Amino acid sequence: MNTETMPIENTNAQSNLELDDLLTRHFAGKVVRKDLTKLIKEGANVPVYVLEYLLGMYCASDDAQVIETGLQNVKRILAENYVRPDEAEKIKSKIRESGSYKVIDKVTVKLNEKRDVYEALLSNLNVKNAEIGDAHVREFEKLLVGGIWCIVSLRYQYEEGQKGSPFFVTDLKPIQMPNTDMEGLFAGRREFNNEQWIDALIRSTGMEPTCFKSRVKWHLLARMIPLVENNYNYCELGPRGTGKSHIYKEISPNSILVSGGQTTVANLFYNMSARKVGLVGLWDVVAFDEVAGINFKDHDGIQIMKDYMASGSFSRGRESINANASMVFVGNINQSVETMVKTSHLLAPFPEAMIDSAFFDRFHAYVPGWEIPKMRPEFFTNQYGMIVDYLAEFAREMRKRSFADAIDKWFRLGNNLNQRDTIAVRRTTSGLLKLIAPHGEYDKELVRQCLEYALETRRRVKEQLKKIGGMEFYDVHFSYIDLEDNQERFVTVPEQGGGSLIPEGRSNPGTLYTIAMGGAEVPSLYRIEIQSMSGSGKLSISGSMAREQVKVAFDYFKANSGRISAAIHTNEKDFHLHLVEMQNSGQPEATTLASFIALCSAALAKPMQGQMVVMGDMSLGGTITPARNLAETLQVAFDAGAKRILLPMSSVVDIPSVPGELFAKFQTSFFSDPVDAVFKALGVD
Repeated sequence: MNTETMPIENTNAQSNLELDDLLTRHFAGKVVRKDLTKLIKEGANVPVYVLEYLLGMYCASDDAQVIETGLQNVKRILAENYVRPDEAEKIKSKIRESGSYKVIDKVTVKLNEKRDVYEALLSNLNVKNAEIGDAHVREFEKLLVGGIWCIVSLRYQYEEGQKGSPFFVTDLKPIQMPNTDMEGLFAGRREFNNEQWIDALIRSTGMEPTCFKSRVKWHLLARMIPLVENNYNYCELGPRGTGKSHIYKEISPNSILVSGGQTTVANLFYNMSARKVGLVGLWDVVAFDEVAGINFKDHDGIQIMKDYMASGSFSRGRESINANASMVFVGNINQSVETMVKTSHLLAPFPEAMIDSAFFDRFHAYVPGWEIPKMRPEFFTNQYGMIVDYLAEFAREMRKRSFADAIDKWFRLGNNLNQRDTIAVRRTTSGLLKLIAPHGEYDKELVRQCLEYALETRRRVKEQLKKIGGMEFYDVHFSYIDLEDNQERFVTVPEQGGGSLIPEGRSNPGTLYTIAMGGAEVPSLYRIEIQSMSGSGKLSISGSMAREQVKVAFDYFKANSGRISAAIHTNEKDFHLHLVEMQNSGQPEATTLASFIALCSAALAKPMQGQMVVMGDMSLGGTITPARNLAETLQVAFDAGAKRILLPMSSVVDIPSVPGELFAKFQTSFFSDPVDAVFKALGVD
C-alpha cells in the first residue's frame, strides 16, 4: 500500500484550530472537548457516552467562562441524579419520601400484554415494572431495543392491592442520542475534506491525530470497521499497551468486550434451555480480548463460531439463527515480528484449538498492531471531537448501508483472489468508505487507497494460511487492475520483505539446509552443521535428531567415501553433527541423505553452493526416496530465501503439481544417487 499518497497528514496547530472550528460550527451540541471528558471521568464512574452527552449540552463553547459554568452543571447533575447501584435503596427511599425525584439511569421498556401497559426497568436503581406512558415509547423507540440512558422523573404512588409497581415514569429525557439525523451528519461531512474528516473521527475516539503517521491513522480507522460493517471478522495482534481494545470497551455502547476469553456457546450464541440468543444477537460487535486465553467449555464452540463467521448464521438444535454482530479478535504478540515471520506464523498467539486454517480463513482483515506505537499521555487529545454516543449511533446507522460495489466503477480484482478473498476485500473497502465518506461521495483516489489497504490486510491473513495450510493457500499475490489504463498493481505486506532464513553467499563447510516433515507433519526448514577434527572416526550428535538416521548416513559415508574423493580418510577424523530447527517444528522425519552430504562437505572442507536446499532422502543401501509434498516443500524453500534446489530424479513426476511461477524461482539440479547428490551440492563437475 502506498502510504505516501494517503490524505491523512495534519501536523500543525493551525489545522487543529481549523478542525475545532469546523466541528463546533457544523456539529453544534454533538461535540465535546476531550480533555473535559478526562477531567470528569477520573472522578465519576459514569459511561463515557453518558458523560460526553452532558458535556456536549453544557460545554460546547470556546468561552472559558461558559465551559467552567457547564462543568459545574455537569458535576452537579451527576452528584444529585446519577444512581450508583450501591445507593439504589437510598434513592428509592428519597422518591418515596418526596413523592417524586429525578435520576440518571439506563431505562429499558417492555410491553406487559396482560395489563396492556408499557413497563420500564431502571438498571442501576433496580426498579422493575415501573409504568411508563405510551407517548414516551412512541417518541423514543430505542427504549424497546436495548434501552437508553435518560434523566428520568419518577413518581411514587402506592395503593393497597395494586397490581403494578408503585413507581411511575412521569417524564423522560434521553442523554444518549435517541435517534440520529443522518442527513444532518452528511451535510456536516461535506464541509470537511478527507484529511480533516479522518482526523475528526480519530479525535472522536479520544486519540490526537497529529501524533501519528499517516499509516498508523489508517490502522486506527480500521479498528472502527467492525462498528459499521455487519458480520465483519477482524483480527489485530501487537505489543501490549497499544490501545487495541479501547474502542470496543469505552467508545461504543453497542459493543461488548469479552475479557479473559472463557465463554460458552449459550452465552455467545444461543441458550437452548432459555431459548434466548446470546451476545451475537444483542450487540453490534463482540470483541475478544487476549486471544491466547479464548476457551470454550463446549467442544463444538469453535465449530459454531466458524459457521457463524462464514455466514452470519448458526444452528442450535432445530433452530437456525441469524445475527449481525461482527467478531473482533485482539491479543498480544510477545516475540518480535521478524522472528515470527521467519520461524512460525503471525497467528501463533491464538490457542492451539484455534490454529486451524478453516477458522483463520474467515478473517476479513488482519491489522498489524505492531505498527501502532504504545500509548503515551500526549497521544490522547485535548481538542474537540464528536461525542462518542453520536459517533456510535452514526456507526450503527451505517451498518444498514453498503459501499461494496464502489470498487467496480474504477477497478477489477486480480486473479489470485478467491471468493473469500474477494468478499473480505469488498467488506473492508466498504467499511473504510462508510467511515471516510458516509455521504457516498468518494472519488477514484480514495477508493484506491481503501482498496489497497483492504488487499494488504486480507493478504496478511492469506500469508499466514499459506504457512499453516500449505499449497491450498498458495495464491497470495494480490493485485488489482485499473480499468482506465488496464495496469495491474500488486499489493504486498511490509513484514514479509527481507531477513531470509537462508543467508546469501556460501556457508561454512559441513553446513547444509534441508526441508523435511516436522513433528506437525508440515514441511519445515532445518540446518545441519558438522564440525570435523582430528580423531579416530567417531561421530557425536546434538539437537533433536533421529540418531538411527544419522548412523545410517555415517555408515554409508565410511563405506563410500572413496567414491567421493581419495582425500577423505574417515578413520583420521571425528565428526560432531548438530541439527538446528529453523522453524521450531520438532524432530525432522528424514535427514539421512542431508547428513551424508554434510559429512562429505565437512571432510573435504568444501562448502555447499550458496542458498541451496537439499530435498529427498536415502535408505540404508543408498536408494533415493523422493521429496514429500513437493509443491509445499518448494514454497517453504522460497519463503526461507533459497535460490537453488537439489532434487531427486524420482521427484520429477511431482513437478506438474508445482505452480510454474514457483518452480521458475529456483535454479534446480537433479541427482540420481547419493554420490551424484554430493557432487551437485558442492558444485563439483
